[in-house]
Amino acid sequence: MKQAIKRIMDVVISVVTIVLVSPFLIVVPFMIIVSMGFPVLFKQERAGRGGKSFILYKFRTMAKKEKREPAESGNDRIGFLGRFLRTTSLDELPQLWNVLMGDMSLVGPRPLLIDYLPLYSPEQARRHKVKPGITGWAQINGRNATTWEERFKLDVWYVDHRGLWLDLKILALTVVKIIRREGVTPEGRASLERFKGSNR
Repeated sequence: MKQAIKRIMDVVISVVTIVLVSPFLIVVPFMIIVSMGFPVLFKQERAGRGGKSFILYKFRTMAKKEKREPAESGNDRIGFLGRFLRTTSLDELPQLWNVLMGDMSLVGPRPLLIDYLPLYSPEQARRHKVKPGITGWAQINGRNATTWEERFKLDVWYVDHRGLWLDLKILALTVVKIIRREGVTPEGRASLERFKGSNR
């Protein structure tokens, strides 16, 4: 019953949000095309509930790598528009489609790379007992400014304490975090370093 209610809440809030942010869904792709060209969307295989793979969608925030040039860092490839989209979380808007498709929920542990699945400890792997979310307990408690181990502990805490009221609290606090632009990226980096496994 709780899962059915959560699913209804996901669909209703996603549809309402899409309507409210529809101007951004038109303007942002145009800005990306002008600034970085095609494609507009970033697509990547991620691990969902039970470790099942799905394709996650975001607005692209990084310039393409030049084949003839040495590999660039994320910092080199992200420009003003990309930073703006990330700090305002506008790059996450296409994930509302993932929610409507049933691959994700509005609230849950963030979906990570398929490559990470064999690196989790049994405790960390429990984060995949629920659908991944656009936002989650880890996102309102440090977001990308935390270590991998800290994030996974927060994810597992959510799995053990999840409920509709907690989801509503997380959604409300996420809005506050977005407005304050807190914890968007680690200091001095465009994104988190890859997870290489925990010492255990």
